[in-house]
Amino acid sequence: MSAPEMVPLAFEVLPEAEMQARAQAFHEAMRTRRTIRDFSDRPVPRAIIETAILTAGTAPNGANHQPWHFTVLGRGPLRTRLREAAEAEERAFYAGKAGAEWLEALAPLGTDASKPFLETAPWIIAVFGQKRGGPKPGDDRKNYYVTESVGIACGLLLASLHQAGLATLTHTPNPMGFLSEICERPASEKPVMLIVTGYPAPDAAYPVHAARKKLLEEISDFR
Repeated sequence: MSAPEMVPLAFEVLPEAEMQARAQAFHEAMRTRRTIRDFSDRPVPRAIIETAILTAGTAPNGANHQPWHFTVLGRGPLRTRLREAAEAEERAFYAGKAGAEWLEALAPLGTDASKPFLETAPWIIAVFGQKRGGPKPGDDRKNYYVTESVGIACGLLLASLHQAGLATLTHTPNPMGFLSEICERPASEKPVMLIVTGYPAPDAAYPVHAARKKLLEEISDFR
């Protein structure tokens, strides 16, 4: 097997003080991100969503197969279908399907089966993981580390939307098979999550519980 073609890395070594300042500034920006459930119907330009998805597409991934697909839904009949299907699953979830421990964990967040944001917000991004694909359009090869790759891409997508000045919400109705039908995606793709984005409603709020983040020493150790 011949050696792959390589491209020299363009990398700028920054002064340590600037490195720390950049890291701190990004932390300060991201710590203001809050999941909300009350969205305005104020329009958001499609170009902003496109750029955020392009950012998500830069995520590291298995064998550079880029095993993700983003179906973007604007407001319209499909959104009504989406809400109806999602709320049907959510009613079963909150009626006991989730189990007592899970429902107890959700109680401080005040969530329930009603999901009006699925129709109100200007954009919803349905994220799918692809079991098969490849680095080129039309490829039909096994993809690798799909869950990990798509998870990283979703993180970059959320960060990009927040940096652009938009509010976000991740929604994962369980099960999500209806998403494949509504978005007309193939059986080789697995629905991963819905990312709701737009401007917050004027009265948008979030639970105090959601703002309590673990300290550095609680989420890391250095050896």
